Amino acid sequence: MAGESSFVERAPAPALAAVASLVWIQQVGDRPLAQRLVPHGGGELRCVLGEAPRLLGPLTTATYHDIPAGGTVIGVRLRPGVLGGLAGMPADELTDQDVAGTDLWRDLNRLTDLLGDAATPQAALGHLQAFAARSARVRDPLVDEAVRHLMPWRGGGPAALPALLSISERQLRRRCRAAAGVGVKELHRILRLQGFIARVQASVDRQDEADVDLARWAIETGYTDQAHLGRECRRLVGVTPGVLLAQTGAACACGHDHAASYRPMLRQGDGRFVLERRPVPA
Repeated sequence: MAGESSFVERAPAPALAAVASLVWIQQVGDRPLAQRLVPHGGGELRCVLGEAPRLLGPLTTATYHDIPAGGTVIGVRLRPGVLGGLAGMPADELTDQDVAGTDLWRDLNRLTDLLGDAATPQAALGHLQAFAARSARVRDPLVDEAVRHLMPWRGGGPAALPALLSISERQLRRRCRAAAGVGVKELHRILRLQGFIARVQASVDRQDEADVDLARWAIETGYTDQAHLGRECRRLVGVTPGVLLAQTGAACACGHDHAASYRPMLRQGDGRFVLERRPVPA
């Protein structure tokens, strides 16, 4: 129906899979939208069509992004640890920053023209993905390994990483900040919360109210208890877990498939969902 908003997210193109976790197209209806952005450990390359692309650095707390009525936004969500190489500068200089892409990439004017001339949002997203794939530089393999161990489905924490990676805590913190924009402990807190948010999204998608168990989800995600989850959720998102669950359910009434964002945060090494304990669908 005309005037309605839509949001479609999916896995990135194969050439971008090592750099990005998902891509999306968002079309806003007749009213402007203030969209809440929650920390996820990476940056975002996003563009309101008709404007130049912008780079959103790693967030340490939730913020809001204003989208005009009738606007179409395309975006690429970068994996944690990728931003420093993509931007060509220490990622911690971009933390909590919303930067014009023209300040970072000299060839962005050509990309802006390509996006503006694209016949469809899907075609524009293809151009944005190709640009991100071309711009990605060599990543820090040590930080990549640290990120893998900090994923919520691994159950690890930052304390064991220096010995595991044969590096001092100070050097690990420095390299993590340069590649990911935040230190190891902060990244662990963000990824742990994303594990909880993934459980919320999976539950909403199944529309199974009987499955909601905040205390169990807190323990499974790596929190000490539900109170610990509550403190971290308020710190990073600004609301309690219960409010976040209710708001997610209301926002997800659009009916789109959210699996592209939550599936990686729930996957174990054996290819199962942590929550559902069943094989991941193809």
